[in-house]
Amino acid sequence: MSARITRGDVEHVARLARLELTDEEIELFTGQLGDILEHAADIEALDVGDIAPTSHPLPIVNVFRTDEVVPSLDRDEVLGQAPVAESGQFRVPPVLGEEP
Repeated sequence: MSARITRGDVEHVARLARLELTDEEIELFTGQLGDILEHAADIEALDVGDIAPTSHPLPIVNVFRTDEVVPSLDRDEVLGQAPVAESGQFRVPPVLGEEP
């Protein structure tokens, strides 16, 4: 197993990330990062030679409904209720300072 992460390691990473950490935060993160690295080392030590690679731990099934044609609203009727319609589409106010 590799050596635990040190306070100096945390200070170095914080400096690289341009983070200002208090002494209490450095102590807290030193312990937390050490625990994370220890857990990663435990996982790395596992023998996974007989396990097939997967992209997801559970089987994934399509949860979408089938695409079926169903009756819908009449386009001309809907556009007829719009304040302004143009070329078969709703006309909306300009955005981002564009001129009309």
